[in-house]
Amino acid sequence: MITRGMFGFLLFLAILVLIDIYAFKGVSTALSGAGPGTRRWVRLVYWAISIGMIALLVWVSISVNELRSTRNHSFMFSLAALFMLFFLPKVVIVVFHGLEDLVEAGRWLFDKLTPGAPVAEGEPITRLRFLSQIGLALAAIPFVGVLYGITHGRRNFRVERVRLKAPNLPAAFDGLRIVHISDMHLGSFPSGTDIVQKGVDLINEERPDLILFTGDMVNDYADEAEAWVDTLKDLQARIGKFSILGNHDYSDYARWDSQEAKRANLERLKKHHAAMGFRLMLDENTRIERDGEAITLLGVQNWGRRFQQYGDLPKTMQGHDPATYRILMSHDPTHWEEQVVGTGIDLTLSGHTHGAQFGITIAGQTYSPAQWVYKHWAGLYAEGTQHLYVNRGFGFIGFPGRVGMPPEITVIELQKA
Repeated sequence: MITRGMFGFLLFLAILVLIDIYAFKGVSTALSGAGPGTRRWVRLVYWAISIGMIALLVWVSISVNELRSTRNHSFMFSLAALFMLFFLPKVVIVVFHGLEDLVEAGRWLFDKLTPGAPVAEGEPITRLRFLSQIGLALAAIPFVGVLYGITHGRRNFRVERVRLKAPNLPAAFDGLRIVHISDMHLGSFPSGTDIVQKGVDLINEERPDLILFTGDMVNDYADEAEAWVDTLKDLQARIGKFSILGNHDYSDYARWDSQEAKRANLERLKKHHAAMGFRLMLDENTRIERDGEAITLLGVQNWGRRFQQYGDLPKTMQGHDPATYRILMSHDPTHWEEQVVGTGIDLTLSGHTHGAQFGITIAGQTYSPAQWVYKHWAGLYAEGTQHLYVNRGFGFIGFPGRVGMPPEITVIELQKA
């Protein structure tokens, strides 16, 4: 008996096969002027890759439970990248070859409705074949982009520097240097990689006063962080290191045999934060003093418009001095617009969006799919005297790379206005 899930997968495979067939038709049209040897090799390579990818998808579907039990996110994400590497170029070819077929259908209909002089034999290259050739050439763009993203894009950190003037900042904190990082997703990194160490070295070179981490240390499981405890323990900050939880840290997206096992996983993750030298803030605040003056740091649990709403902002603010300069760590930037604006909290630090791990910069302006989902998706925003900074993320999830949206280390320098 075919289950609903099996039917969906078979339908998905059928669509992929149709895309393969039609994309190959576009490739054949674009290369129709090439020699028979070239066309034979292209056909062999094309179908070897296509059949291999379909076979890989079938194997993954059969082995999905076993693969899930290994908790090897890096391997699964690598398979996803491999699929994108060869599928996205076919989509480009299909689009341009589809345009060609539409124009050809229009020409055929026009000829039927308005018969005229017969077309001479030996007609040279037409605009239609030219469209297929453009599609084949442009197909290299997503291929190169994905390849770059998984080989270099995910490791080329960008140190984003922000100077923020604050009239109510105490003089003792003028020039305070904060390193803001978010969304490590440590389970996504392959074992033995030096990417995490590279990020740690860049952070320490900034000699920060505070290191603030705004959630999503792991994808689901606490043991994803174990290999990186000693590395992240080396992060140095003069005043201290503070952290909060993100939506992935609660392991709500994983399957658990019992609620007790799930709670134990979260407690284990909390211990990893402590072992790394982070003070994990769970709906609480702390007073940071220097030379007789103070600021307040607040840390709220995850609260998002479309995600978990565990955070309790009133509890987080309870007992703090509202006259001090206040910094709030809140993972999801939608929390700022929903609950934080209007509280007078001076600076909110968030992450969560990853900048969609993809962006295109044109004339100095960056565009990303993230802006279709989030009003505040990357960088600095202001509402009156309140500010929000959204970090683009340290790691990655799903697609194991970054294209035009490098991993970010934010250095915020507070200046008394």
